[in-house]
Amino acid sequence: MALNPTMEFASAVISFLFTIMILSYLVGDNPLFRLGIYVFIGVSAGYAASVAFQDILWPKLFVPLITGNSSRSLFLWIPLFMGVLLVFKLFPRVSRLGNPVMAFLVGIGAAVVIGGAVLGTIIPQTISTINLFDLSAGGSAVEKIFESVVFMIGTISTLVYFQYTARKTPQGAKRGRFVELLSLLGKIFIAITFGVVFAGVLTAALTALVDRVMFIWTFLLSLI
Repeated sequence: MALNPTMEFASAVISFLFTIMILSYLVGDNPLFRLGIYVFIGVSAGYAASVAFQDILWPKLFVPLITGNSSRSLFLWIPLFMGVLLVFKLFPRVSRLGNPVMAFLVGIGAAVVIGGAVLGTIIPQTISTINLFDLSAGGSAVEKIFESVVFMIGTISTLVYFQYTARKTPQGAKRGRFVELLSLLGKIFIAITFGVVFAGVLTAALTALVDRVMFIWTFLLSLI
């Protein structure tokens, strides 16, 4: 639905003011910047809460409990009870009542993260490394072999970098020279990866900055 000219102008003014408030951080931390951040965080939290209530809590928890039509309505009292226990975390005197629920959530979160890392990263990375040695896919064989070897060395050395077991020696725990060499190569690959990621983040930030500067320029021209 298109906005009327008054609403469009009001929206442009608010966007302009908040853009200036956020960009004011370039001259240092100040009340305008903090106000803009507080409003942004408050609006984001309110939006997330409203979406969670409308799309999850109300249709999938409260409606089945109220109507009683769902065969799973009896089991829905369990997440409701756990949610009530989480509310106790807001009050220091009874906050320990919410600890079991927090422990359950942390355990579930850790399991999801580990499962995602294994199924979504380690296994696909291993399969991709193996598939790189398939010379029947076409292209220059020398180029594919070189790419495959570099890819394999980067994968293995990066994993070795996070290997912390070592042999006990009179001078203390030490890893073998070959493991240390692989660990050094892994450190180099990690540094290159971080550099690429940082370059991507910087590019995205500069793109957003250019967009905001063009918005300010266009808005000021519209007022003339």
